[in-house]
Amino acid sequence: MVSKLRNLLTTPNLGVLLSLCAIHSLNDLLQSVITAVYPMLKQNLDLNFAQIGLITLVYQIAASIFQPVVGYAFDRRPFIWSLPAGMVCTALGIVLFSLSGTLAGILVAVFMVGLGSATLHPEASRITSLSGRARRGFAQSVFQVGGNFGGSIGPLLVALIVAPHDRRWVLWFLVFSALSLMAVRPIVRWYRGYVRDLRSNPASHVSSLSMPLSCSKTLFTIGVIVILIFSKYIYMASLTSYYTFYLIHKFGISVSQSQVFLFIFLVSTAIGTLVGGPIGDKYGRKPVIWVSILGTAPFSLLLPHVGLTATAVLSFCAGFMLSSAFPAILLYAQELLPTKLGMISGLFFGFAFGVGGIASAVLGDFADIYGIETIYNVCAYMPLMGIVACLLPSLKGRRLPS
Repeated sequence: MVSKLRNLLTTPNLGVLLSLCAIHSLNDLLQSVITAVYPMLKQNLDLNFAQIGLITLVYQIAASIFQPVVGYAFDRRPFIWSLPAGMVCTALGIVLFSLSGTLAGILVAVFMVGLGSATLHPEASRITSLSGRARRGFAQSVFQVGGNFGGSIGPLLVALIVAPHDRRWVLWFLVFSALSLMAVRPIVRWYRGYVRDLRSNPASHVSSLSMPLSCSKTLFTIGVIVILIFSKYIYMASLTSYYTFYLIHKFGISVSQSQVFLFIFLVSTAIGTLVGGPIGDKYGRKPVIWVSILGTAPFSLLLPHVGLTATAVLSFCAGFMLSSAFPAILLYAQELLPTKLGMISGLFFGFAFGVGGIASAVLGDFADIYGIETIYNVCAYMPLMGIVACLLPSLKGRRLPS
């Protein structure tokens, strides 16, 4: 009987995790449509690279500013309908994005999509940690790989559905919005039960939890994590926002072909994410963070100097290595502040989005002035900043709320 109870308390709730994976996949699929349509959007509205960067900046800022706010608010007062509300906001943004004929309308559309993302990510990540129980690294990998898979298949679907026609065909992606609202139902049921139990017996969820480090050491450690996210997402922004333009410019391939290469890169990020979490459960978060970010440098440094086939291989390797870090980074940060899961998730998702948005805008100006290829020669050095991971203290074995 004791063994069965122990298994119940330590085994992840796979039904809820798979639903979380599904909604993350569908949500990020819808978000990836925006960047995948950039070449068409640039041509339709006669935009320059700086304006493309501005679109990304508005989207990322909307997501990054509101994520920690949402996380903090729902840590204090959980709201079971938060995920469906975020999905509806994203769907409305997709509709406006497909129909707007002005830059201002596009900016409003991506702001709404960003707001939907700001609601989904911290809440879903917190529910993932809670439902993952003792295997939180595995749970976060399952959740994150859903987003990576959705983000990777989005450009491929754009190439098949939208590219042969026009931007209005983005409306077909509302089918995925409807599917996400169906997939969220078991999560809402499970979360309703969790919130009811939390309110009736709060001590059982937060007892014996404390910060593993002093306040000063915690602040220093968070600063190190910020540097690591900074290095990771600047390089990631160069690939997610400008990789297709780079391939078209350097190798003369078509828009549809460039989407296939972007798909290859994004699939690598899904695989890397799935691997990183379980390894962190077994060996600790710090080794995964260190190896993942610093280990990307050999591939990023070689990428600007090779042909088309080797570029695809190196981008796959770089995406695999770099993406395996985020589940470990997020769980490490949650272990630093174990009673603030939503706020920490929102803060680090938001910071990652914000860094990506600012980097996209700066890199857009950089590409207009110095050329698209120069981006990859400069950003190739960013993963070398992963060396600062040696400053992270080990937190292996720390508890989180159940």
